[in-house]
Amino acid sequence: MNLALIIVIVVAIVLAIVGGLNSALNWLLWVAIIAGLIALIVFLFRVISGNRRA
Repeated sequence: MNLALIIVIVVAIVLAIVGGLNSALNWLLWVAIIAGLIALIVFLFRVISGNRRA
């Protein structure tokens, strides 16, 4: 194979992996934000309702 073709293929694979990781990290960031908001709502509900279970 031509060396330039191999370099282009390797660069394309690396960019695809980096793009996929970026997309996955972005998705995980949103999941973490939503989970944090749910935990905050549950915490506030327990504080307001006065549940003092340990």
